Amino acid sequence: MAIARLHITFGLVSIPVAVHAATERQGVPLHQVHVGDGSRIRQRRICEAEQIEVPYDQIAHGYETADGRTVVLTDDDLADLPLPTMRTIEVVGFLPAGDIDPIALDRPYYLGVQGAGARPYRLLRDAMAEADLVGVGRMALRGRERLVVLRVRGDVIVAQVLLWPDEIRAATGLVEPAPEPRRQELQMAQRLMQSLSEDFLLAEQRDHYREALDEVVTAKLVGHEPPHAPAVRAGPVEDLMAMLRESVEAAKGRHGTGKGAGPRRTG
Repeated sequence: MAIARLHITFGLVSIPVAVHAATERQGVPLHQVHVGDGSRIRQRRICEAEQIEVPYDQIAHGYETADGRTVVLTDDDLADLPLPTMRTIEVVGFLPAGDIDPIALDRPYYLGVQGAGARPYRLLRDAMAEADLVGVGRMALRGRERLVVLRVRGDVIVAQVLLWPDEIRAATGLVEPAPEPRRQELQMAQRLMQSLSEDFLLAEQRDHYREALDEVVTAKLVGHEPPHAPAVRAGPVEDLMAMLRESVEAAKGRHGTGKGAGPRRTG
């Protein structure tokens, strides 16, 4: 089901598209309960002035001004803001994909197309793919205007939300200076990377957290002591080369001889 219907504006070209969620969060079924009896804890929306519970259909958005006044904004007000990108994805430029810092990438959306929009949609998609470029645009979605990257994934254009530059925190002072690695250490670390890459398929990765939670729940249901988190090997690094060699041998043991396979990132 489409969550919005917009137009990609590419110069004077306008392409009608349907916006679809590209990902699905797989949550863990936990909720708040009272420790004493396991009863659910419910959150209620209470009016501060009248001290009564307010139905959801009577709740609006409030904007507090600098002088303390509150302006009530309805969903209709927010859906009809005098903003060009309320109904469009305005492409403002194109960049090589490598110019986009992955840390700025946020939630992705598929842009679907039907009918008369299919031909200009394919033109934009194929032009970006052939030039190896991504588009940068502006899109208003879920109460905010965001930057988005338009990129090609198979036969679909994906709009991936970008964080604004001031939303990315500086990383200064987080990494303590250390001696430059020796050439032998770098080569051994790369051997370890190679060993860990053999037979690795990203598509086969799964959520171990949910599996571990199931183990604990099952144990508690039958009155057994639940399993605990494994101990973490920690301590000072006394012989980095020895630890790397040991890690390479352990990785080879998991993957057989470890010969003849290169890194594999996707299934």
